[in-house]
Amino acid sequence: MVRPEVRIVPPGRVIALMYHDIVEPGAEDCSGFPGRDAALYKIDRALFNTHLAALRLSGGDSIGTIVDLEPDKKERRQTGGAAPVLITFDDGGVSAVEAAASLEAFGWRGHFFVTAGRIGSPGFLNRDQISDLHNRGHVIGSHSFSHPVRMSYCSPDQLLHEWTHSIELLSQVVGEPIRAASVPGGFYAVKVAEAAAATGIKFLFTSEPTTRSKLVRGCAVLGRYTLQRRTSAETVAAIAAGHIAPRVQQAALWKAKKLAKALGGEYYLKVRKALLGRP
Repeated sequence: MVRPEVRIVPPGRVIALMYHDIVEPGAEDCSGFPGRDAALYKIDRALFNTHLAALRLSGGDSIGTIVDLEPDKKERRQTGGAAPVLITFDDGGVSAVEAAASLEAFGWRGHFFVTAGRIGSPGFLNRDQISDLHNRGHVIGSHSFSHPVRMSYCSPDQLLHEWTHSIELLSQVVGEPIRAASVPGGFYAVKVAEAAAATGIKFLFTSEPTTRSKLVRGCAVLGRYTLQRRTSAETVAAIAAGHIAPRVQQAALWKAKKLAKALGGEYYLKVRKALLGRP
């Protein structure tokens, strides 16, 4: 597949927020991946709406998409020097339809990263829904093809397969090249970005809580701040406004979790599932 060259933002400060599914209480398994582990990242719809209201008050003019990061688009946005804020959703759960409508009520657009191998499966977006989100101005990106449990442990060939097959399928759905992606499960390594860059990805989002971005073979790698089911609207607004305390707290937890993953390997996941009571 031939992809046009896309200029991207040089490494700089970007605040990206990572959501997953937005659900009604007790209906966590109706959208996205099931289970208690996944449910940690599924946010009550009413709480999500308070998040958006708080974001509006904390600086809604800074909220945009990767389109605004392209050099020829920067002059069109007036953010008063604030870091751009990007709202992202992982997995491709069907709740994206209503989440997008909530964003649109504020005049915003989001990034929806789809697990391409799950398209049309129960609880996940189908082709028509993905196409509709794209036509409404939301960014459709890849969340890999099969959602590997530990993507950073995949071989180079496996990584190329995951990115290539997912972006080819999604490109067919939206009718144009896919240039954004996010890494499943927080298992990032440079080789993951290298493989993404080789397949035409220009923006790759990780789960590392940082505002710093970097370039890997022409692909901008951006961190994100994870929002869980108990994250308050005040915390979300503080992160988006650039306050230090909540960002430092997430960074500390991330480093501890990263170390546990490195030391525990596959046993880290087994222990996590056991603690959550998942079979």
